[in-house]
Amino acid sequence: MTRVLVMMSGGVDSSVAAALLAEQGHDVTGVTLKLWGGESDSGCCSVADVEDARRVAAQLDLPHYVFNFTDDFTQHVVAPYVDAYANGRTPNPCIECNRTMKFGRVLERAALLGYDAVATGHHARIVATGDGPRLARGADVAKDQSYVLYMLGRSELARALLPVGELTKADVRTHASRLGLRTAAKPESMDVCFITRGGREQFLSTRTERTPGDIVATDGRVLGRHDGIESFTVGQRRGVGVALGERSYVTDINAPLATVTLGRREDLLRDRVALRDASWVNGPPASGTRVLVQCRAHGDVIAASIVDDVVLFATPQPRVSPGQAVVAYDGDVVLGGGIAV
Repeated sequence: MTRVLVMMSGGVDSSVAAALLAEQGHDVTGVTLKLWGGESDSGCCSVADVEDARRVAAQLDLPHYVFNFTDDFTQHVVAPYVDAYANGRTPNPCIECNRTMKFGRVLERAALLGYDAVATGHHARIVATGDGPRLARGADVAKDQSYVLYMLGRSELARALLPVGELTKADVRTHASRLGLRTAAKPESMDVCFITRGGREQFLSTRTERTPGDIVATDGRVLGRHDGIESFTVGQRRGVGVALGERSYVTDINAPLATVTLGRREDLLRDRVALRDASWVNGPPASGTRVLVQCRAHGDVIAASIVDDVVLFATPQPRVSPGQAVVAYDGDVVLGGGIAV
């Protein structure tokens, strides 16, 4: 019998993950992470979410605990998020939370407490291969979350369980209804868990000094002014504050000069993207390896090849926002990825 620590966020996916593991005969303990002490109206850090997780665990007759990692979360997720926007990048805090909290601090705590594995409600699968366990897309392509778990290596995958990865979202809700779980019809959380809806600019303004600057055209003409680069991301079309008479996009953000460049869609097109902090499950792919890449959490799959941590697109693509993850796949199996420069 395997001792499993299940991260229960208070949502339906993690509730069903815990239930399925218990039904399979594992020795299951639920744990909810207290990550954010500030204002939030979404995500998995509210008092209501903790209570939902506790009550589901009680329904399933499982022990339940709360781990307080607020200081670690602020240091490893919130602070880098603020720093990224202040430097013209567009971060993905869910990836950093998975990297440093769920499959970082929780794995460490689980080992200290004698658990054999940790589990989450992510829609992704862990598959056995001749090279060891590998991460793969979930059965429900529309809900697949392998992109935000791309950094998991062999050691993490060997100690992780993803019970709902073989199910569709409809299957998950059916299981929850069958068991009468209070989370069966609970809506999904779609926003950054530590920011209120629509409150990103206000959140950033209290944590970093905003520097006004120019909005310029690709030829250098000054088109207007902005209140701070934190309001922009590469590829953005709406809310740029300047009317050009034609559809325009943010094509570049120069943090040292505090300038935001606008251009046409064709000005965004690139044939490659360089990666930093690359992480490959089975070592870097051989130069020229053909892959499929995904550049956003729910983005399209793009044919490409990899040469020395540079992704070469088969056809030009809109520029990947610096700070976003680029994840490479062999079919449905994750090879790894990195952060766009």
